[in-house]
Amino acid sequence: MTTTSPFTTAQIDAVRTYIKKTWKTLTRSHEHLLQSAKDTKLEHKPGTPWLVYISPSEDNPNIQSVLERSLSKEDMRQIEIRTLPQEVEAIEEHGLLYLPGPYVVPGGRFNEMYGWDSYFILLGLLRDGEWELAQSQVDQLLYQVQHYGTILNSNRTYMLSRSQPPVLSMMVLALFQHTQDQEWLSLTVPLLEQFYYYWVVPPHLNPATGLSRYYALGDGPAPEVLFSERDEEGKSHYERVKEHYQRFEIEDYDVSLYYNRETDELSNLFYKGDRTMRESGFDISNRFGPFSIDIIHYAPVCLNSLLYQMEQDLAQINDILGNEQLAQQWRDRADVRRDRMNQYLWDEKQGLYLDYNFHSGNRRYYEFATTFYPLWMGIASQAQAKSVASNLSLFEAPGGIFTSTRVTGNQWDAPFGWAPLTLIAVQGLHRYGYHQQGDRIARKFLAMVIKEFERRGSLVEKYDVERCSAQVSDEICFGYSSNEVGFGWTNGVVLELLATLA
Repeated sequence: MTTTSPFTTAQIDAVRTYIKKTWKTLTRSHEHLLQSAKDTKLEHKPGTPWLVYISPSEDNPNIQSVLERSLSKEDMRQIEIRTLPQEVEAIEEHGLLYLPGPYVVPGGRFNEMYGWDSYFILLGLLRDGEWELAQSQVDQLLYQVQHYGTILNSNRTYMLSRSQPPVLSMMVLALFQHTQDQEWLSLTVPLLEQFYYYWVVPPHLNPATGLSRYYALGDGPAPEVLFSERDEEGKSHYERVKEHYQRFEIEDYDVSLYYNRETDELSNLFYKGDRTMRESGFDISNRFGPFSIDIIHYAPVCLNSLLYQMEQDLAQINDILGNEQLAQQWRDRADVRRDRMNQYLWDEKQGLYLDYNFHSGNRRYYEFATTFYPLWMGIASQAQAKSVASNLSLFEAPGGIFTSTRVTGNQWDAPFGWAPLTLIAVQGLHRYGYHQQGDRIARKFLAMVIKEFERRGSLVEKYDVERCSAQVSDEICFGYSSNEVGFGWTNGVVLELLATLA
């Protein structure tokens, strides 16, 4: 660490020790099945078993006997194993979706495996030498694609209808860098392709632009939101949204699509947008209008940057496996996507990448930290990167990077900052030679996290980067206001940033 470092070696060592221990407390495997099956986000009748669903393409009796050997009789009595119905709509009672190997959960109320959290967790596991757990983390996601059709928002039945930002190919290559296991790498290709096509055909494809969008497949209120995202008065998130619609005029989108003022009811399209916003991983912000409900009409910067990277990754994997022709096809796809992103998402006047509303034919002028994704992935030209870097002051905060430039009462807007977006900004700036700026943001974020660690004794999910504080609950009005302890992706990002500054 340089002499200008705002933290000492002893402080860093204390955080590293905490993270190393936390991987174990955040790991779920067969022996933790009862712990995993318990879900505080849904109502559960006392005295009834917790449900665990097994893929219909799996050998249910065999898995049952494996679990009986791993768990005590008392634990088995509190669990009921069921085979997942072929149709998601046929699920009447929700439960955990079985995964065969160990995986790391984010922490707190998030006691299951999450799609994009897993990438940042993986970076931490690799930095910490947790090789077996790192391998298993990736393998569980590949298993999800094989047995549940895609990578899920998380491995609960109520998440079967939505995915999360596609980071699987990045995880496969990060792990391969360590293992150099070409046989395993070749086995991942059909699953990577299956996951890729989830995102590049309708309804996730917008044919007019050739770019992709987030689009959840389920209908109606998200079950976990109805039960668990309640305020001190017992009002659900959806009740608070209706109050907002009653009280305020909204010009960002046509509210009548989403809310009927006369009957005080949210529409089916509202719930589609709400579920879709959760598929994006950014729940909740006003990035796509209030509560991001209009997200279904947008080609987002983040998703298309990740799909560009997936195309480049599949080119690289095919190069490694000696399939030169296929590799070139994937590179050509990436080139086409970059051109489309330049056409629709790059805003020369603002000097930022902005989300494009294909419904209205306009970019949305809502400055959001996802503008750093095209730098992170190497999509930007030097001139574009220079423009984004010159706008850094919009996002730079005492504790790192503001998520957006607006304060809305949502946790993915200002004054909040999150570990993943900080890492993406830092690595994006570094990639284009803005090392001083990237290092400065990394130090600010680490200084805040270490200070709050010394105060609380834990790392948490999110921070107020204006006040450099983990006390955020009073400032969050919508969604859930708690700050979860753990925390998987903060752990991973801290280790990655420390390695960057070393």
